[in-house]
Amino acid sequence: MRVVFLEVDTESEWAMASLGPAFLAAFLRENGHESVMVRAGIEMPDADVVKMVRAAAPGLLGVSMTTRQWLRGRHLVGLIRKELNIPVVAGGLHPTFSPEEVLAAPGFDFACLGEGEEALLDLVNTLAVGGSAHGLANIYVKGGFRPVLRKPVEPLDSLPFAARDLLDEPNGVVQISTQRGCPFPCTYCGARMFNELYEGTAEYGRRRSQENVLAELRLLRDAGKLNYVIFLDDTFTIHHPWVKEFCRLYKEEFRTPFCLHARVETVNEKMLHMLADAGCDQITYGVESGSERVRREVMHRPVTNQRFRDVFRWTREAGIRVISNYMLGLPGETKAELEETYALAEELDSFDFGFFVFYPYPGTQLFTTCREKGYLPPDYLVRPANHRETILLLPDLTQRDIDAVYDRFTELRVKRERARWGGVPLMDHAYVVARSG
Repeated sequence: MRVVFLEVDTESEWAMASLGPAFLAAFLRENGHESVMVRAGIEMPDADVVKMVRAAAPGLLGVSMTTRQWLRGRHLVGLIRKELNIPVVAGGLHPTFSPEEVLAAPGFDFACLGEGEEALLDLVNTLAVGGSAHGLANIYVKGGFRPVLRKPVEPLDSLPFAARDLLDEPNGVVQISTQRGCPFPCTYCGARMFNELYEGTAEYGRRRSQENVLAELRLLRDAGKLNYVIFLDDTFTIHHPWVKEFCRLYKEEFRTPFCLHARVETVNEKMLHMLADAGCDQITYGVESGSERVRREVMHRPVTNQRFRDVFRWTREAGIRVISNYMLGLPGETKAELEETYALAEELDSFDFGFFVFYPYPGTQLFTTCREKGYLPPDYLVRPANHRETILLLPDLTQRDIDAVYDRFTELRVKRERARWGGVPLMDHAYVVARSG
């Protein structure tokens, strides 16, 4: 069967394509099926998207979506199904944690919950012979019952390398994922929720071997497609022995620069110098809030502002650029705490930073909190998730309060860029976050 994946762009033309479909495509190809990608650019007319999907001749259309992609994805699938009589399966974060909402929308036949390689292969094999998908693990059928979950793939080394032809990786800038799962209990992030989704089934947190990761990098290098590596793991520095051995092996064979995501709780001075020596030139840290109370009580991130100061200084001293991310408009946050976030961002003085208005993603603990406290408006399901505006009805913050701090963040970023680049903007901040892992 020929499976076509639809990539739904919503943020920036600079953003890289989703890595998930590239894993799925590689697994399907290994098992005898065809897989291609159609990318719906931000400015692409709807009719052109439908035309491209038609030309790709899918036997099954797959759409991987976050909540930010959901509204446009729903819109495009509705149009496609008016023109083409093809089955559609949705996967990714949003369908995993809001499958009923997805399946209630016109055009969607199946929602894949959780990890998709084996589940999608079962679905494709079943559809190819005209069978019924009812009863397939992980596959929620429209009008059916919630499926059971199969155990996650173990070990990750058994999976084929991502299908790079589905990814937008210009100039040899490649995306690599070394692990699945996250052990931290952050209330705002969907990554942790996969652990809870699979609770009672198996341990979701797994990591590829160093040799498996290096083997993929060798293939890219030998093909002349390796100039920069973006490690996409939520926290690359979780397991110090793994990181230490990886740095040793990487340094022996590669001198390709790379960047990664880390948490300040998971690094120390020695590790930062080790990473720099192996080729790491940029690390992104999530600061999120400048209020220790908000991080501790609302976000379940009990880390001090002094720790951020120390780690940012150590990172710079190791010769690594620091990128940071901040959230505004969190439930339970006050106007004074918004000011604390701005003040800390100004003090930390990272090379670049992203700043986003909080959105409650389905499946996260903060989504449940917002629903229970009445912060979600009645029409929240049809309100777009964007970086600028809150959808929440917050008792202690107004949109005007958030706008004032957001505008100051914008001014600070422009000021920093002008100081460092002589008036030439560094790059779109959504691009910075996407490219930094």
